[in-house]
Amino acid sequence: MLDLYDAPYDAQRPVTCFDETPRQLIDDARPAQPMQPGQPAREDTEYVRCGVADIMLFCEPATGRREAWVTERRTKADFARAMELLVETYPHAEVIRVVMDNLNTHKPGSLYDTFPPEKANSLLKKLEFHYTPKHGSWLNMAEIEFAALSRQCLDRRTSAITTLARLVNACQDARNQCGTPIRCQFMSRHARATMARCYPSQSTG
Repeated sequence: MLDLYDAPYDAQRPVTCFDETPRQLIDDARPAQPMQPGQPAREDTEYVRCGVADIMLFCEPATGRREAWVTERRTKADFARAMELLVETYPHAEVIRVVMDNLNTHKPGSLYDTFPPEKANSLLKKLEFHYTPKHGSWLNMAEIEFAALSRQCLDRRTSAITTLARLVNACQDARNQCGTPIRCQFMSRHARATMARCYPSQSTG
């Protein structure tokens, strides 16, 4: 996984990171009081649940490119369509390397359950899945993008999925304009030094 991030950039074999997260849609139980001079906005701690949405996102750390969108559910079909969009985003790439976690829908079979066999096969020929280890999802740099989303547009109550989608799209567009790449600060050499006990030792006898 770390070797992927450390490898030289190859436009024919881009490294992308994919992740998704559920988002609770909630509304105020009582109208919030707007901000006034010398007084911040105030809202009641009580809220009304309005359902759940899912945010899907992929990013290319080396170029700072990211795409995010909101879905009503988190199903095999949603994942399959996300992979279809990823392939369409890189039409000239030979293979797209995808870092993601081991969620039960993040499997090649999801594409076969969604698309005709010929299409599923053609998409999978363009995709190379790299799964983060168990309890190691922090190795997926898409989590950094979700942290940015949380700070910039998910730190407020949102009751409608359309509003959530508009906020996510605005944040995505703003970050794409900056085009700031993500630099991994924990590379393979650091892992070998930090977790030396996990690597087999060579006998000198």
